[in-house]
Amino acid sequence: MEMFNATVPVFDRVLANMQTWIGMARDHAKAKGFDESVYLTLRLAPDMLPLPRQVQIASDSVKGAVARLSGQEVPSWADTETTLDELVARLQKTRDFIATATAAQLNGSETREVSVPRRDKEPLKFQGEDFLRFFATPNLYFHATTLYALLRHAGVPLGKMDFLGR
Repeated sequence: MEMFNATVPVFDRVLANMQTWIGMARDHAKAKGFDESVYLTLRLAPDMLPLPRQVQIASDSVKGAVARLSGQEVPSWADTETTLDELVARLQKTRDFIATATAAQLNGSETREVSVPRRDKEPLKFQGEDFLRFFATPNLYFHATTLYALLRHAGVPLGKMDFLGR
């Protein structure tokens, strides 16, 4: 499989699905008569990051993966979203960024050295294909699944086909 086909279309679909879930959460709050900002504090455990961070990290994972694999600088965006609308916009901004990557930039990146910085530790180093298969894609799905689980746990009527995308 070509690296472009394994990144941009896959990532775009997951991000679009996440936008849909947030829209469904908005609709659910309206139908039940409560403030949608309640969702912003959701966590599955006391030591986990809240819902907005799940979206921000999913966004960072995708933009970082596409930038690193296509040989671009990773864009730096402040994590300032405080509403569901702002989170949807963040996901759209990410989708817009990855839409600029071309097949020519991504294909052939299987052996490109990828370095992922970490706080106070040595960076993680990968070859492009391993980075995509064993780090970037699982990281995206981890945070997307967490968003889905948070919203589902809060009563948003999400189902399996909402996760997979219609």
